[in-house]
Amino acid sequence: MPAVDVVWTPRGFGQTARRDWWWLQPLAVFLGLSTFFVYANWAAFQGNHYFWGPYLSPFYSPELFGESPHAWFGPKPDWWPSWWHYSPAHLILWAPGMFRVTCYYYRGAYYKAFWADPPSCTVGEPRKHYLGEHSFPLIMQNIHRYFLYCAVFILACLAYDAWQALWFTDPSTGHRSFGVGLGTLILITNVVLLSGYTFGCHSMRHLTGGRLDRLSESSLCKKAYDCSSCLNRRHMLWAWMSLASVMFSDIYVRLCSMGIWSDWRIF
Repeated sequence: MPAVDVVWTPRGFGQTARRDWWWLQPLAVFLGLSTFFVYANWAAFQGNHYFWGPYLSPFYSPELFGESPHAWFGPKPDWWPSWWHYSPAHLILWAPGMFRVTCYYYRGAYYKAFWADPPSCTVGEPRKHYLGEHSFPLIMQNIHRYFLYCAVFILACLAYDAWQALWFTDPSTGHRSFGVGLGTLILITNVVLLSGYTFGCHSMRHLTGGRLDRLSESSLCKKAYDCSSCLNRRHMLWAWMSLASVMFSDIYVRLCSMGIWSDWRIF
């Protein structure tokens, strides 16, 4: 066949032959992630209104040191610097935050939405060279698998918090009794959505599938790998639903603590 010479001309930023609304998805991702980032940092710096009755905000779990009954090791530690406002969220929120930041799905999402690298397929980007993930700071993306262990630990703590949310204390007698409130259902739903996101990530598939490039011959590992792969098919959906769930759970607990919203006791 005769050869055809094709002249390639670099595109300027935003230039494309596409006629669809290609900018809509990166814009939605930019607004969604920005909203969560701003709210999560604001909520973490408050250091108050993060618990009510048996409910504990997922932004503050596990509460290592704090003023609530959920604190593991008592009140604010003496070694905390006086010039820095203390919040229990500062001790733990970095772990799930880094798990999401280094997530394979979120990388592709914010690479387009925030760094325009590229803004979308066949759309010009604002840089001439691609550095990839072999230099700082993007090389830190490769530690995602290690933050998986932190995420699983925190998920276990959130599951325990959901269990605690089933036990209500009578303020007059101090007696604890089993019950279900709207907040209980919200915290349980949050654990379910976070489980779907966490156990469906690519690192979990590698962890359950075996070692190196071979699948384990164990039937248990194969079932775990198939289950993780099934969750992974909807990884984007799990990611966004769990992100919204974490934020809404904190809002609900905060409004109850501030007296703006009254928890609906189902039974």
